[in-house]
Amino acid sequence: MLKGHPKGLIAAALSNMGERFGYYIMNAVLVLFLCSKFGLNDTTSALIYSCFYCGIYILSLAGGFIADRTQNYKGTIQKGLITMAAGYILLAIPITATSANQAWLLPLTCFALFMIAFGNGLFKGNLQAIVGQLYDNFEAEEAKKGPEALAIAKDKRDSGFQIFYVFINVGGLIAPFVAPLIRSWWLKLNGFVYNAKLPALCHDQINGLLSGDKLVNYNELSVKALDGAASFDPNTYLEVFNQGVHFSFIASVIAMLISLTIFLCTKKNLPTPVKKAAAESVGYTQEEKLAMAKEIKQRLYALFAVLGIAIFFWFSFHQNGASFSLFARDFMNTESVAPEFLQAINPFFVIVLTPIVMGIFAALARKGKVVSTPRKIAIGMGLAALAYIFLAVFSYIKGYPSAQDFLAWPESQQEASRAGVWVFFVTYFFLTVAELFISPLGLSFVSKVAPKHMLGLCQGLWLGATAIGNAFLFLGSLMYNAIPLWICWTVFVVICLISMGVMFGMVKWLERVTQ
Repeated sequence: MLKGHPKGLIAAALSNMGERFGYYIMNAVLVLFLCSKFGLNDTTSALIYSCFYCGIYILSLAGGFIADRTQNYKGTIQKGLITMAAGYILLAIPITATSANQAWLLPLTCFALFMIAFGNGLFKGNLQAIVGQLYDNFEAEEAKKGPEALAIAKDKRDSGFQIFYVFINVGGLIAPFVAPLIRSWWLKLNGFVYNAKLPALCHDQINGLLSGDKLVNYNELSVKALDGAASFDPNTYLEVFNQGVHFSFIASVIAMLISLTIFLCTKKNLPTPVKKAAAESVGYTQEEKLAMAKEIKQRLYALFAVLGIAIFFWFSFHQNGASFSLFARDFMNTESVAPEFLQAINPFFVIVLTPIVMGIFAALARKGKVVSTPRKIAIGMGLAALAYIFLAVFSYIKGYPSAQDFLAWPESQQEASRAGVWVFFVTYFFLTVAELFISPLGLSFVSKVAPKHMLGLCQGLWLGATAIGNAFLFLGSLMYNAIPLWICWTVFVVICLISMGVMFGMVKWLERVTQ
């Protein structure tokens, strides 16, 4: 799988694994953590989640601009890793939220999230630009051997970004297990058992909001949560519960430092895109400059067209940390499987399915049936629609109402209606294959069409499109609590199908631009 690829690819991928480790810990716990720590409702927590994930990607524009202007990609990447580590250190401090300190503690938590997002912006797009430059250099070297060698080298770019994607998802596979295991260990050490539904009920009990079936549910679950403690106190349970999550962020700090060490040890072997481009720009005639300006304009039009599709994909895909986390908490049996564990399904499928997807594309290429990157992205949107079609049909058959109505049912009725974990395996199978058709290949597409002097900025634009999609993630959680679930998932079906149709309509034009 690695044969014939630039040597710096693995070093870059390993440098990114720590960032992905912290990302997937945060992706797994953030919405649920904000609910349990501060007593926020699902919509407010999802809104903070949306802003955080929007910030992660929109700040990549700033990171790309800084690197392009300073011609210091590697220094910008280093600063990004250090800034992220500092943000995780702030989150690791186990301060208990109370009515007296919430006015400053919640803003402090949001500031820590901003530091992580800004550090990610300095790091992520610029490392991807360096990977793109690796393949630019590789193609230039192979071109000296002749047209056939150049054609083979160009075919390596898509698979190279898929390999990059596999390696960084290794961190994502491990990370979702960290927070639940540390939290469960800490609860047990203090005489309690984990239950995903208790934090919200504890906050309602403290605020005097429980009555009827919800009060009965609280009394039943609080008894089950005792594992050596003399009695159940909601304040104590919440404090211990949240301390366990705080401690898991220490693992994120360690992962950032490991990534920084790997990058510092290997950066000498990685290219510097802007300096190379500046050297190539010397000596162009006026006619050549006009032709280049026209080509750049066409490339940017193509880039923005694909970015528009990417917005809707990420709005749908990143529900995995918003409405999907809430669905796992509310509609699945989480006594044996914590909701955060389910976040490992996606990186698991990325690792397992990437060689298969690459093998299929390679087999088609050998038969002369090469599938272009724009066509792959269009197919990916259709696969994302299949994931939501499955969820919509399943929810309709089960007769699920909105989550707010479901949680008002008696615990016994909820228990009888809960979904099995297999539901997420099916959903993530389709979503992950869609991701493999869109995310790494989208990065490859950007590296193909980006003007040489704008590599960092264009990678930032790709991440900026992701940011716009993430900014609307809270709408999924809003629908999740307001309308029957099958209607909620159907909205995403429609979005994905429309995006697929638009993308297929642009395929021939995009293929011409990227030739």
